Amino acid sequence: MTVYSIRPQPAAAVPETAMVMAAGLGKRMRPLTATRPKPLVVVGGKALIDHTIDHLREAGVKRAVVNVHYLADQMEAHLRARENGVAIVISDERRQLMETGGGIVQARDLIGDAPFLCVNSDNLWIDGPVDAIRALAAQWDDARMDALLLLVPLARANCHRGQGDFRMDAQGRITERRKPGRLAPFVFIGVSILSPRLIRDWPEGPFSTNLFFNRALAAGRLFGVVHQGLWFDVGTPAAVGAAEAVLAEI
Repeated sequence: MTVYSIRPQPAAAVPETAMVMAAGLGKRMRPLTATRPKPLVVVGGKALIDHTIDHLREAGVKRAVVNVHYLADQMEAHLRARENGVAIVISDERRQLMETGGGIVQARDLIGDAPFLCVNSDNLWIDGPVDAIRALAAQWDDARMDALLLLVPLARANCHRGQGDFRMDAQGRITERRKPGRLAPFVFIGVSILSPRLIRDWPEGPFSTNLFFNRALAAGRLFGVVHQGLWFDVGTPAAVGAAEAVLAEI
């Protein structure tokens, strides 16, 4: 049975902790981010980060480590004011924006020693037949994997202008990154499960999680799960309107 046809079991253990990436500058979303951080941009009547935290709560995640940098006071005030249903812990990057990989490293003591979810807070997805986070958790195999990514086919990547990120075999193992000048069939949508053992030998200062993904790929320990619902790349003001038009039809 391949990764495309497996249906997760309801009892699949979901990681208790998620790292929520919320510290970016949101430059492509200007002017909407001139006075607010990108995770607080409203899409479909709800701030992007609220969409994310609601997904975490519904999947059974207990705790979210949220990193903050740009307009961090706004982010913290928003998270304090909402009824989360998920315990929020702040990883403060006010002094220096650490990017995605550096953000995980700075928060590693808050994350703990168990496999954890890593979720972009500016991500917008709609679950398909199953909860996407539970589907990811059902496929996690700690003996074989260091990272498990939620992917969507390039043809179903709403509002996305890229050319894809990865190729994947029928067993769900990611086999290569997109090569320059070529398309790749799957787009990484910013939701993953990572093993803490992957978080090692990091460089000083800010860096991308691509360093960790490339390490797992080289070791044959980078895997993917295909998201069965909708996903929107809400990276620009125009994409907000496009995503809301689709959501209005659901």
